[in-house]
Amino acid sequence: MGSPDPNSLEKAGEYREYRIAELAEKAGITVRTLRFYRERKLIPPPRREGRVAWYNDHHLARLHTIAALLERGHTLGGIAELLAAFDSGARDVADLLGLRSTLIPVPVPAWSQETPVRLTPEALADYFQGQATPENLAAALDLGYLTVDGDQLVHVSRRLLDVSRDLVDRGLPLAAVLGAARDVRHHVEAIAEVFAALLRTTVLAEPASRIGATLEELRPMAEGVVEAELSMAMDRRIRADLAAWAEGDQDRG
Repeated sequence: MGSPDPNSLEKAGEYREYRIAELAEKAGITVRTLRFYRERKLIPPPRREGRVAWYNDHHLARLHTIAALLERGHTLGGIAELLAAFDSGARDVADLLGLRSTLIPVPVPAWSQETPVRLTPEALADYFQGQATPENLAAALDLGYLTVDGDQLVHVSRRLLDVSRDLVDRGLPLAAVLGAARDVRHHVEAIAEVFAALLRTTVLAEPASRIGATLEELRPMAEGVVEAELSMAMDRRIRADLAAWAEGDQDRG
């Protein structure tokens, strides 16, 4: 039986396959490191064809994820546990990451209404026109936009995923989009704290049975305030930038 033709696999809409040296090169690691990862069961076993081991794009995505987690300070032992938990679903990933669960005395609705999206590595690459590089993957993991679930990636928000793709389609580099997202996250956390402070002094003073309903009522109010303030701030910024541009144009004339 002949070895698979990677080009025919890609044309058929399937994953591409790699020999070990090619996979190591694409992942930016040595063959020795790749074998070590395989021995530690950090990546799934390859497909065997006689004495030849064939790896695919899922293995490449897993190697990128390992690199991203190492960049964030995780140990190989911790990464092995984390990936095993994602693969089996048998353990609480929050426990593996050392996060304590918070006991909430009453059921409350989730404030966020975002819809997660499951993607294969190939689909993610298609979304971003080949810009799903290890560096961008690491940034998305660090932001919490992406998590790993077996052979798939899970994006936390359909809206954010689509907006990011639209910005890339308009010519913005994905790295710049993720950098802007990090800046936005910083400012949004401060805005969230403003509203949380209001909630602590008002909502938490209500009977426990009313907290959930009150949060539901307040969500559109808070979002309306942020949307209105952002739109007015953008008006001010755009007018100021256009005025500065017009003044500079006159000076050049």
